[in-house]
Amino acid sequence: MPLDHNVMPTLLYKHYSWPRHNVFNTASFVNAPTHHWFQAALASLQGICYKQDLQPMALDDILLEAEEKMMKTEEVLQHEFAGLRTGKASPALVENITAEVYGGSQMRIRELAGITSPEPRMLVIQPWDASTTSAIEKAIQKANIGLNPVVQGKVIRLVFPELSEERRKELVKVAHKMAEESRIAIRHIRRDALEHIKKESKQGGVSEEDVEHAEKDLQKLHDQFISKIDQHLAHKEKEIMTV
Repeated sequence: MPLDHNVMPTLLYKHYSWPRHNVFNTASFVNAPTHHWFQAALASLQGICYKQDLQPMALDDILLEAEEKMMKTEEVLQHEFAGLRTGKASPALVENITAEVYGGSQMRIRELAGITSPEPRMLVIQPWDASTTSAIEKAIQKANIGLNPVVQGKVIRLVFPELSEERRKELVKVAHKMAEESRIAIRHIRRDALEHIKKESKQGGVSEEDVEHAEKDLQKLHDQFISKIDQHLAHKEKEIMTV
């Protein structure tokens, strides 16, 4: 199958149904602490290799798979940035914390309660089943997110204290580290795809021109997602530093 040079990298995903190769399984990371979940997700994406025993792939399929993995890397970063605490109340900070309920079942808070932000620096968690309130409170305390849950009747309140300038700068450093880990993941995906393109070239059946176009399109994908990561970082840094 020849490479369709008219398919732009930014549109490749429209021709591809997720998931196809089951390269990302969020269930593996549900019970991990937030940053460990991020590390595990990136490690999974970076560790995906093109198996030697696969049947020959068309070059456009290689590009589609690479773009799919880059998209998931971007999504992981966005999810982690959403949970990175700022002075503003964000449901993302607590929604994926797991609580032990109903005799040992592990469930995320967003599956157990409604989470609202009635004020800029306050979250209100309202369990749908009042019997889970204590378990949710304990789960938040164990998560070490720097917030003290206060149970008031049938709801749990979380008040976000104002962050000092020093703390804001520390959070910016954390955000930069997360972004760099995502850039590394994107580069690894490009490397693996490039190796697979070269393998297909050696096996024959594709022209040098097709290989050259595929390599250029792969580089465009890489540059596109690196740029997106930089944009997400700039936005998060501004959000953290805004008092």
